[in-house]
Amino acid sequence: MTQRRVYLNGCVLPAGEATLRVSDAGFLHGASTFTTMRAHRGVVFRLGRHLARLFGTVRLLGMRTDATEASLAAGVGDVLAANELAEARVRITLTPGSADADRPTTLITADPLPEYPADWYEKGISVVVSAFKQGTGSPLFGHKTGCYLSRMLARQEAAAKGCDEALWFTPDNRLAEACFCNVFLVLAGEVLTPPRDTPVLDGIVREAVIELCGELGLSCRDDRPLTIHEALAAEEAFLTASCSGIRPVVRIERHGVGEEEPGPITRRIMAAWRGLLARECGPPEERDET
Repeated sequence: MTQRRVYLNGCVLPAGEATLRVSDAGFLHGASTFTTMRAHRGVVFRLGRHLARLFGTVRLLGMRTDATEASLAAGVGDVLAANELAEARVRITLTPGSADADRPTTLITADPLPEYPADWYEKGISVVVSAFKQGTGSPLFGHKTGCYLSRMLARQEAAAKGCDEALWFTPDNRLAEACFCNVFLVLAGEVLTPPRDTPVLDGIVREAVIELCGELGLSCRDDRPLTIHEALAAEEAFLTASCSGIRPVVRIERHGVGEEEPGPITRRIMAAWRGLLARECGPPEERDET
C-alpha cells in the first residue's frame, strides 16, 4: 500500500504532512465529535446514518463546522480510494478549530480493518464491571465526543484483568453500555438492550440488530431499564460495534454467562449480521437499497 493518506479540510494528503494548530479546541479541550465506521468491499455500512448521528451531536454541542453530509461522503470516498482500501476502519473527526483560525477542522482517516481474534467470535469474550458510572448529568453521555479518557482508562483496567471490555452501569445500577460498544442481553429467549435515554450511544449496529431481530422473529426490547441482576442472570450476552461487529460475552468478571459459550440466539444474530453487511455493502448490482 502507498503511504497512508488522510483527508484534512478538503484536501487528501500524506498523513505526515497533515497538521493542526496547537490552539485547536479539539486538541486542547476535547471539543470534538467523531464517528467510526466500517467499510466492507469499499462501501461504508450505513454511511448516511453515521453522518446523521454526527450532525446531531454537532447541533447538540453548538459546534462550529463547515462540513456537510455531501462533503463528508465525498471525503470518505476519496480517502478510501487514496489508500486503496476495501476493508477498512474509517473515522471522521470534527472540531471547531481555534479562535484564530479561519475555518474549523475536518479530518477523515482510513486504516485497514484490524484482524480481530477469531476466538472473540467463536469462543466469546470476558468483560469486567467498570468502576466508572454512566450518569445523566453530562450532555456528552450518549454521544461520541473527544472526551473519552475515562473509557480508555476503563478499557485499560479490563485488559489488566485479562478481559476485553468493561461494562458501564448508572449510579443506581442500571446497565448502560461497554466502553466502546452497545450491550445486549438474552433473558427467557427475549433480546434486551438498554433504552437510549439511559443514556447510551445510538449505535448503528445496535439499530441494525434490533431490525434483524424483527426479521428473525425474535422478540427484542429497548424500552425498559436493565439491572445488574439481569445482566448476571442473562442466558446470553453480546456487544455490538461498527468495526468489531457482534461479539458474544461469555463471562462477566468471574461469573459465567449461560453455558460460557456463544449461545444459539447470539449465533443466529451474528449470521444475520454478516448477511446484512454483505447485502448492503456488496457490488452495486447486488446491493439492497431498501
